[in-house]
Amino acid sequence: MESKTVGIIGGGAWGTGLAQALARGSHKVTIWALEKEVVESINKEHENKKFLPGYKLDESIVCSDDIRAVASDKDFIIIASPSLYLESTIKKIADVPNIQDGTTIIAALTKGFVPSSEGPKLILETIENALPEHYRDCTVYVAGPSHAEEVAMGKVTGLVAASLNPKNSIKVRELLKVPGLLVYSSFDVIGVQICAAAKNVVAVVYGAMDAISETSDIIGDNSESLLMAAGLNEIQTLGFAMGATHAETFTSISGVGDLDVTCKSKYGRNRRFGLDLVKTDMLSKFTDIDDLIANVGKIGYLPEGAIACKYVHEIGLKKNIKLPLTNALYKILNKEYSVQDACNELLNIN
Repeated sequence: MESKTVGIIGGGAWGTGLAQALARGSHKVTIWALEKEVVESINKEHENKKFLPGYKLDESIVCSDDIRAVASDKDFIIIASPSLYLESTIKKIADVPNIQDGTTIIAALTKGFVPSSEGPKLILETIENALPEHYRDCTVYVAGPSHAEEVAMGKVTGLVAASLNPKNSIKVRELLKVPGLLVYSSFDVIGVQICAAAKNVVAVVYGAMDAISETSDIIGDNSESLLMAAGLNEIQTLGFAMGATHAETFTSISGVGDLDVTCKSKYGRNRRFGLDLVKTDMLSKFTDIDDLIANVGKIGYLPEGAIACKYVHEIGLKKNIKLPLTNALYKILNKEYSVQDACNELLNIN
């Protein structure tokens, strides 16, 4: 594929890691970052020292704090903004000329849900509602078992490009056909988004159980595999309740693949958060789950599963579906249960 111009909206770890992969494929990449220190470290030292330290970036990658400039005159725009700030971020670029006329293809990496007066919304729905009408059902969602660190290093990684517009899915798949990335298409836009968001909730619980297992006589690898299987079932239950269309979504890389790496990898922030719930006094900083989300910056890293937990719990109540792992984590983060009591209940330990 010939070199394309790509604007990545969001200078976090995942956006930066994918920028490095695209640069390896000779694409011209510009990152928008809100933080001045990120802009300076990428441009001057070719490293995102705040969000992806220790990984040298291609010198062709440019970073800017001018979001409209980054979005202008690009073949592709990839949204990598955290879900909490997604809607306000998209609105800043919605009237850029190449977006107004629909010549730019837009894809998203953001995981999670976006709160609204009508209840939690999915990522692509939020993006498309803020964009011109011609993007309706035409944006692309990119997900899969893909820690930013390994993507930046060029280690083989599988991704799914999901869209209701098959041409755009293929175009994004072709864009991402760079050394180290294997990309597949999917029409199950809802299912892939649910997998990407809900697996983070399971990973927090997995991390907590992993910490407990270090001193437990009754919790071990078997217990954790039981939890992961239950987590996959819960993700599938949520997915079909939300409108997922393909069962294989949950048994492929966007489902079981992403769940496995998120629960087990040393890079996983959600697994780390679960460990910290047991090993540190993490929750003492917050009064309840709403306070935690409002002040998530105090944690020092972004555990998306803690945020997604609130919205998955809300959806579960609204749709009257059983989500025991989500409900247990919600009670922990809302300071209704201790971590140990929640794990005991999940595993039927008296």
